[in-house]
Amino acid sequence: MKDSWATFGADLHLETKGSTGLRAGLMDALREAVRTGRLTPGTKLPSSRSLAADLGIARNTVADAYAELVAEGWLTARQGSGTRVARRAEPRRTATRAVPSRPVSSRPARNLMPGSPDVSSFPRAEWLKASRRALTAAPNDAFGYGDPRGRVELRTALAGYLARARGVYADPERIVISAGFVHALKLMGTVLRKRRVREAAVESYGLDVHWRLLTDAGLRIPHLPVDEHGARTDDLDRIRGIGAVLLTPAHQFPTGVPLHPDRRAAAVDWARRTGGLILEDDYDGEFRYDRQPIGALQGLDPEHVVYLGTASKSLAPGLRLGWMVLPERLVGEVVEAKGINDWSSSALEQLTLAEFIESGAYDRHVRAMRLHYRHRRDQLVAVLAERAPDVRVSGIAAGLHAVLELPEGGEASALRAAAWQGLALEAFSRFRHPEAAPGPDALVIGYGTPTDSAWAGTLDALVHVLWSVTSEP
Repeated sequence: MKDSWATFGADLHLETKGSTGLRAGLMDALREAVRTGRLTPGTKLPSSRSLAADLGIARNTVADAYAELVAEGWLTARQGSGTRVARRAEPRRTATRAVPSRPVSSRPARNLMPGSPDVSSFPRAEWLKASRRALTAAPNDAFGYGDPRGRVELRTALAGYLARARGVYADPERIVISAGFVHALKLMGTVLRKRRVREAAVESYGLDVHWRLLTDAGLRIPHLPVDEHGARTDDLDRIRGIGAVLLTPAHQFPTGVPLHPDRRAAAVDWARRTGGLILEDDYDGEFRYDRQPIGALQGLDPEHVVYLGTASKSLAPGLRLGWMVLPERLVGEVVEAKGINDWSSSALEQLTLAEFIESGAYDRHVRAMRLHYRHRRDQLVAVLAERAPDVRVSGIAAGLHAVLELPEGGEASALRAAAWQGLALEAFSRFRHPEAAPGPDALVIGYGTPTDSAWAGTLDALVHVLWSVTSEP
């Protein structure tokens, strides 16, 4: 075929100089590409036939140039493996700089930061199987720009799973896929501002990154006090002008308490009476250890609650997959805020998650991780009871973190001691709303974060930190 060269071999960009002969120019270009490091040692070069066709020169010219560079030591050629850049061909350094005598890392040796699962437990083999099945069955339109709501396969799978496992009223037409929780909350901030909402209440303890997303949208964020029963939702009527509230009903972050049934009812009553919206962050909703998981607040009133879920804790944050279950009247507004095309999440990852859910692999993984994290929690409690008995542990009925109460003034001492131990953790005060009253001194410990191999050493480091704080006069 006349144009068969167009699909034969690998591409190689070379800048040959026209003032020299063809062979000499080709050799100079190859040497320069190796010297500068653009062609690294071991790189396989196109066949002489392919490169000759690309450059529009005779095949013998390329073959002769290759042979001479092999003789000079720039290239190697072996039967069956083609022509490659020689391993000993070192690229030229364009600049020199001092190199530290040993690697320097800003990462702590041990990590108890809250908010992350044990990513080493990601189900790689099962995910790969689901990905292969999903790719094989993927329709052609999966490779286009797609519906801004997300793939219908995933929305359908989620509708069934959320209804069954979380008590959510979830029609596929009311689900919009996002690139995680932050993306979803950002979209809701845009929608609320366009609806002329001026204020969205938040809990007095939470994540400042979530609060910033709302303030960046132009919203004020008055706070609701949090106590042992969760957010004081009965205060919603006392805060004038709010049109929405962000809540973590299943497992409040960071206190770890569920929202009391009376306060769940109070929040829904407020939304119905005022037309306000509840933004439900179903944080750690699937990981409850002492009894069945608490159902989602959204099930009480699907028309006044926006349910926000994610695969970040159940699978891995790197997937960048989340979902919004919306009141019917908001679907169009969220889609408009998201944009004409769905740029946020890979269609193939969405199809894989849909297959992962439909095959039952997601349920199996969640159950396995529930046991894994419960074992971690029980180990943490047992070790602290034995080696740091003066430290009270709370917020452990669900989720991936615990709150360790300290003596007054103990937070600062604990953080200093943790730095000496190479241990990353967070102070409870780190999550306090700027206008909220100070709470107790405590640490927020993410026991889901360490790998199994690092867990024992991390626990030892934590005990040393707590011992140094509780033993101070």
